[in-house]
Amino acid sequence: MLKYTEDHEWLRAEGDEVVVGITAHAAEQLGDVVFVELPEVGREVEAGEEIVVIESVKAASDIVAPLAGTITAVHEALSDVPGEVNADPAAAWFFRIKPAGGVDLSGFMDEDAYNAMIG
Repeated sequence: MLKYTEDHEWLRAEGDEVVVGITAHAAEQLGDVVFVELPEVGREVEAGEEIVVIESVKAASDIVAPLAGTITAVHEALSDVPGEVNADPAAAWFFRIKPAGGVDLSGFMDEDAYNAMIG
């Protein structure tokens, strides 16, 4: 089950990790993604820290860490084929994080709340 942030990220719990990507709404707003800079695996991050840079034909944007923890994996293919973000935002995850306090996504929005937020 996906959860969502106010920053238009989707979150999916998988075991003791959380997979993070951006929503279709965010990908649509960005336009054609031409560059993605991913964080280093093993990097310790704080919630709210900017850790991914996305550049599109319209703008540059950052993805922030939704939780404090350690980056355990990154989607390397996005560096070579950043357009995957536009083709399938639900499959084009950016990174996996092992939250410092364990996996607890109860503070994030469900799909209905997210859809209400974006109108």
